[in-house]
Amino acid sequence: MEKVRIMIVDDSRVSRTMLANELNRTNFEVVAQAKNAAEAVSLYEKMHPALVTMDMNLPDADGIECSRRIYDVDPAAKIVMISAMKDASLITRGREVGISAFLQKPVSTNELIDTLMTLCQTEVGKVAVLRESYAKAFVRALSQGIFSIAGLHSEVGLELDNRRFIDVSGVAVIIGLTGYPQGRAIFYMDKETQRKFSAIMLGKESVEDVTEDEAAEAVEEAANIIVGRGISNINNIFKDKEMRITPPGTISGRNIRIASPKLTTFRIEAVTPAGNIYMNIGFAEGD
Repeated sequence: MEKVRIMIVDDSRVSRTMLANELNRTNFEVVAQAKNAAEAVSLYEKMHPALVTMDMNLPDADGIECSRRIYDVDPAAKIVMISAMKDASLITRGREVGISAFLQKPVSTNELIDTLMTLCQTEVGKVAVLRESYAKAFVRALSQGIFSIAGLHSEVGLELDNRRFIDVSGVAVIIGLTGYPQGRAIFYMDKETQRKFSAIMLGKESVEDVTEDEAAEAVEEAANIIVGRGISNINNIFKDKEMRITPPGTISGRNIRIASPKLTTFRIEAVTPAGNIYMNIGFAEGD
């Protein structure tokens, strides 16, 4: 997904750097940074960012006046005021010139991202947000986890999965995701892949040396580790809305059908020497 281009306006180099570091780790690309109003207007005309974050205190004009000048250039500009102050008078004055939203320092990463994403729904839809900010964290976790657990290299792909049912023949481990966004993860593979993967994971010389119980326990533990790693990847960025996992539940057999009602779901496939390993990550619709 193409990243959303954003400009930061703040007289503090430290604040600009901190904000840029947070944004560049998510769905945004910081294309310009301005330390005063004159520079902000000039850079806006040159770069035409999709969004602007605006500090209130600037050396040559306040943030509201700077915003007014940007709106003179582009009446459709989307500006978010990020200020140490957030009172009714400031919000009223800002609304009068057209400022879209107001956040108070120190702003949390998740609050900032949620606000910016809400403002740029024409550029980025909900599915793209979930894919880039959340599902891709599980792609990394699956690839890294398979290698760290079993020493297997893999080619990993991600795609939107619109199916309302997931059909599994083999073993599936289901783990709930709590916090924000809520959802569930399903880690699954066919029976042959389960036997090979568990044998490698447990250091057995042959698949015949692995019992049914050992194979089931090995896959369940692998799922718990990999999904937990994915959650950690997300929490490292979104520190204020911590996600957690519920205890895993394992089912096995042929023609297992698992429903995915009211979930935005992504299918992750890892092609490994032991066979294909899958994760289905579903996020609940709404907040």
